[in-house]
Amino acid sequence: MLDRSVLVLNKSWTPIAITTVKRGFSLVFQDHAHIVHPETYEMHDFESWLAGNALPADAPIPDAELWLRTTNLLIKVPEVIVLGRFNGVPRRELAFNRRNVYRRDGFQCQYCGAKPGLKHLSIDHVNPVSKGGVTNWENCVVACVRCNTRKGNRTPEQAAMPLRTEPGKPNWSDGVGFGERAPASWTRFVKG
Repeated sequence: MLDRSVLVLNKSWTPIAITTVKRGFSLVFQDHAHIVHPETYEMHDFESWLAGNALPADAPIPDAELWLRTTNLLIKVPEVIVLGRFNGVPRRELAFNRRNVYRRDGFQCQYCGAKPGLKHLSIDHVNPVSKGGVTNWENCVVACVRCNTRKGNRTPEQAAMPLRTEPGKPNWSDGVGFGERAPASWTRFVKG
């Protein structure tokens, strides 16, 4: 639950990052941010959030995915926080890394379409490095180990293994909620 995603807005209510519930609560508790109520847009500090969004620890959990259990309380997990001082907008690019390539391709082999699970997935260079291929968004795709082995050191054309989708660099907003369903409340702030 502490690793669940929270949307971070700058002082002007522009989405600038995604953090974890743990880090979000830390920012709110230190008075660097406020929690935004998803329906009313009210801003809450830690105490006012607890006043309206906490239950005794022994109360039945209204929705198991949205509540954090502490020793004494059940606390509703925030979905959006707004920073109190920072008003900048960082570069809106997703980092090129293995996790984001997996997310971009939906944890699905781009050759056969299988979703065999993380342990059986790998990253394939569409144009092999040995033939001048580079490691970037446009040349790397998710492939199951079986297809990656079968393709070997060939291009998809040489291996007669067409790609399901053409690889490309995703937008920052495409990355919001990668790997999980983004809460509906995020759509009010995140635009492509």
